[in-house]
Amino acid sequence: MLEPRPLDEAVYARAQAQGLSELQARLLASRLPGYQGELAPLVTPSLRYLAHPEKLADGRRAAERIAQAVAEGESIGILTDYDVDGITSHVVIRRTLVELFGVPEHKLHSLIGHRIHDGYGISLPLVERTLALKPFPTLVITADCGSSDEPRIARLKAAGIDVVVSDHHALPLEGPPTSAYACVNPTRDDCTYPDKTIAGCMVAWLLMSLARGVLVEWGALPEATPKLSPWLSYVALGTVADCVSLGGSPANRAVVSYGLTLINRMDAACWRAMAARLGADSVPFNAETLAFQMGPRINARSRLDDPYAALHFMLAESDAVANRQLEVLDQDNQSRKAIEADMAEEARALAASALLADEPAVVVFLEDGHPGVQGIVASRLVQSYGRPALVLTQAAAPNMLTGSGRSIDGLHLRDALQRTFELAPEALPRFGGHSGAAGVGVPREQLDVFKQAFLKAVAEQLEGRSLYPRLWTDGELSTAQLSLATLEEIDALGPYGREFDAPLFEGRFIVEALRPVGADGAHLMLELSMGAITCKAIWFRALTPGELPAFAIGDTLHCAYKLNRNRWRGRESLQLMVEHASAV
Repeated sequence: MLEPRPLDEAVYARAQAQGLSELQARLLASRLPGYQGELAPLVTPSLRYLAHPEKLADGRRAAERIAQAVAEGESIGILTDYDVDGITSHVVIRRTLVELFGVPEHKLHSLIGHRIHDGYGISLPLVERTLALKPFPTLVITADCGSSDEPRIARLKAAGIDVVVSDHHALPLEGPPTSAYACVNPTRDDCTYPDKTIAGCMVAWLLMSLARGVLVEWGALPEATPKLSPWLSYVALGTVADCVSLGGSPANRAVVSYGLTLINRMDAACWRAMAARLGADSVPFNAETLAFQMGPRINARSRLDDPYAALHFMLAESDAVANRQLEVLDQDNQSRKAIEADMAEEARALAASALLADEPAVVVFLEDGHPGVQGIVASRLVQSYGRPALVLTQAAAPNMLTGSGRSIDGLHLRDALQRTFELAPEALPRFGGHSGAAGVGVPREQLDVFKQAFLKAVAEQLEGRSLYPRLWTDGELSTAQLSLATLEEIDALGPYGREFDAPLFEGRFIVEALRPVGADGAHLMLELSMGAITCKAIWFRALTPGELPAFAIGDTLHCAYKLNRNRWRGRESLQLMVEHASAV
């Protein structure tokens, strides 16, 4: 259902008073309900709005331990999650240690778990591999994981390994892991860092920046040692791909904006390889390129296999290596799409009973589902049904299920799982995540108990809210606004992402031309007119293969659409990206 976004009149007035156009003020006011802070850090993102990393609880202690390891020539393990946030964190830490701090490669160990065989975080198999390393690491730095892994950290500590945790996931009720040498996490109750929404790669970047400062203070590095700002290209990718807030977060908006500037210089082989793969008309990259082109390819590797090809792609020093690794990622991504399509079809069939019962969330168990694709299928269910979704499959451990969930606006998924744990602790021995996404481990025989407790927890948070698929729109544009100038006005407010969605407009158009395109004829190329203006448009996945459009030339369509810049052989023209349409 198309619904206009509610508008915060106070933000709208403030935005216009500060010189924004009416359209820009409207876009801002509908994305920042109740926002009381300064608008400038959001409208004109800048690194000067970043808080100093000293504000991170345990930040100084963690940085000094890393500096000690560097100064004394210790062997160091880098242990990160396998998704884009984890991989980009890994790159930030490794490049800093090698290129800025001078740590020899042979003193470093890359430790990334296998999504299917090891599971998330500091898993037991990862601990066993760490304890078998030669040379033996006396320090392990985590990123994007570790906050909920006290038993495994205790095992490493007992073996003589100090663990410095850097993470952004919500902490368990008992607080930071007590066996960790330090735990740097902005969600800590005692942390004064002003932005709790930063991604794991940003926490890692801040920690390594602090370690650089300590080494300079100690005289172990010259003051002329470069700062870490070039690595913000990786932080931008990880931040966008991890779906943290790009709304009321000056930090996230600043690093994505600055990072995109760096990426578009095409200094690194990974960016050049992706640009070559996507075509010359894909440059310059924007946040949506990172979200829908780079992110899925990097994630695909860890979804289906070990994640090291993704790491090698990001670290590639030559275009040849980057292109070779990207080919692997691309093939995995194609395989992932096929698996996803089959799982989504089965999940929708299983979801029918939840919809019939008007349950506040969709929970499905796919007996033969691939665990690496759970999160994407959950996202598809959220889009289809407008309610939170959790997709479970068999885990590697016997009699255990593993699952990934995705949320909707107004539901904090990790809080809902915490409440589920309170209601039925035996049914949820392991869980973690944040407001928009989370993961669970559930004993198979406890599935029904878990489901009922989870539905109760979700219902308590949503308090009877009506749930249905919504497409929030930014209203209508006049014929005069259907122009590249309007798109430039919109782009000036970027970057767009979670909690700061790219503008979606609605309007009525006459169909002047249409033809199915794509290998299976699932997309529609259109020419749409409004008054004297005719625009080219594309509607992806408009049809199932073999299906005919439900409308014809001359019909009027009520469309939800985005404005897009179509580049062809150096020329630019306006194109509409149709998200939904129905004949009227």
